[in-house]
Amino acid sequence: MDEWTIQQWEQKLTENEIVAFYLYTPMCGTCAVASKMLSVVEEVLPNTPIGKANINFMEQLAMDYKIESVPCLLIHRDGKLVEKIYAFQSVPFLYEKLKI
Repeated sequence: MDEWTIQQWEQKLTENEIVAFYLYTPMCGTCAVASKMLSVVEEVLPNTPIGKANINFMEQLAMDYKIESVPCLLIHRDGKLVEKIYAFQSVPFLYEKLKI
């Protein structure tokens, strides 16, 4: 999973049907588990863009999307936010949320 800048995130939104943006902090243990889960999903859905960013460097995005905690997964379909996930329940759960 690649680290994305805000500009890369915005570009992906215009180019793809579904896009996921994973927000984390380096010291968050739950984020480490969520990251591993998303890596598995990324392998099974190679055509679904999934990027990540350290929310400590994304203050404006955190305010714009009213991010309450991390880990957080923003899912957009056709450029519109459809889901904000804080509880990364399981790999199958995330797969179902991200498949086209």
